[in-house]
Amino acid sequence: MPETKFDEAMPFAPLKIISIGNCNELGMKIDKLITARRKKALLDNSKPAFKMPGYNEDSYLVPFECPRFGTGEGKAVINKSIRGTDLYIIADTVNYSNTYTMRGSESHMSPDDYFMDIKRVIMACGGHPRRITVIMPYLYEGRQHLRVNNESLDCAQALQELAAMGVRTIITFDAHDSRVQNAVPVIGFENFFTSYQFISAFLNNNPGIKPDKDHLMIISPDEGGMRRAVYYASLLGVDMGMFYKKRDYSKIVDGVHPVVSIEFLGNDVSGKDVVIVDDMIASGHTAFETAKELRKRNVGKIIICVTFGLFSNGAGEIDEAYKQNIFDEIYTTNLCYCPEEIKNKSYYHNVDLSSYTALIIDTLNHDVSVNEIMDASQKIQELLACRQGV
Repeated sequence: MPETKFDEAMPFAPLKIISIGNCNELGMKIDKLITARRKKALLDNSKPAFKMPGYNEDSYLVPFECPRFGTGEGKAVINKSIRGTDLYIIADTVNYSNTYTMRGSESHMSPDDYFMDIKRVIMACGGHPRRITVIMPYLYEGRQHLRVNNESLDCAQALQELAAMGVRTIITFDAHDSRVQNAVPVIGFENFFTSYQFISAFLNNNPGIKPDKDHLMIISPDEGGMRRAVYYASLLGVDMGMFYKKRDYSKIVDGVHPVVSIEFLGNDVSGKDVVIVDDMIASGHTAFETAKELRKRNVGKIIICVTFGLFSNGAGEIDEAYKQNIFDEIYTTNLCYCPEEIKNKSYYHNVDLSSYTALIIDTLNHDVSVNEIMDASQKIQELLACRQGV
C-alpha cells in the first residue's frame, strides 16, 4: 500500500520551531525551506486538504531567550504563545563558540549547558504544546552510551529525563550507537542516516572516482563503525574494509585505553580510492591513523566522511596531516558548529543537511510515516545510474 504524501494530510497541529541560540543558522535555513515549500503547496492546490490555521506562516520560528545571571545560573523565556502547537526544539550540543559571563569572566557553553537549556525551554512551555519533539543532531553524551566498570551512563539518563518531561520523539543523525534508544522504549527515537548526502557530495566533487568494486572501497576506522561502513558499501555495491585496534585495557591515557597495534581486515585495497566513514572527528587521531595505514597499502585518493566535525584540537594537526599527504579531503555536515578556520581550508567540504532536516520536520508535522525518506537506497541507485549515463 503506498504511503500517504505528507502534503495531502492534515498537520498534527500548527508547526512551531525553537532553534536554541547555538543552532540559529541551521534553524533559519530550515524555517525558510519549510515556509517556501508550504507556500508553493498552497499555490498548486486550490482546495488543499491540509490547510489549517497557522499552516501558511512567514516564519515558524518562536522567539525566546535563555539569559544568565551573574552566578552562571540561567532560565528560559518564551516570547510567543506555543499553546496547542507541534513544537520542534533544535539544538547543537557541541557548539563551543557561544559564551556567557559568569562572575565577570567569559565561559564557553558546554554540552551540559546546552542540554540544560533544552530542559529549560521545555519547562518554559508549561505543558502547552500538543507535542514536543527534540532534535539533537549530535546526540548529547552519545559517546557515553554504555557502562564499563563504575562509569556513569550519561546518554541513557539524559534520554530518560527528556521522556519524563513529556518529549514525544527524539531525533538524531548517525548516532554513535542507536541501541541507547532502549533506555526510552515508550517514546519515539528516530536515527536518520546521512549516507545519500555524503555519497552525492564526494562523487560530485570527484568525477574521476569510479564507484565500483575494482576502484573504490569503504573503510571503517574501527569495529564500532563497521555497520555504518557495511551500509555504505552495500549501497554503492563495493567492498568494505575495517581496522581492528588492539588496546591495552589495563591503562587509561587521556580518557581512553591506549592502542597497542592496528590490524586490517578486508580485501586488497592497493590502487583503489578509499572513503573512511565515521560518525565524528574530534582530535582526528583515529581518522589519520587509519589514513596512514591505508597509505602504507598504496591506496589512491583518501576521502574522510564524518557526520560531525568536532575538531576539538583546532586546525593545526589537520593542516599538518594534509601537508604530509595523509588524506585528500574531509567532508562533514552543517549539523554541528564548524569553525571558520576549518571551513576555509581547501581540503574541507561542508555537506548541507538543512533540506533533509526540513523535510523530516514537515513530514512528521503532517503525522506521516518517515520510512520513505529514511531509506536512501533508491536515490543513491538513481545517482549512480545518472553518473554511469544509464
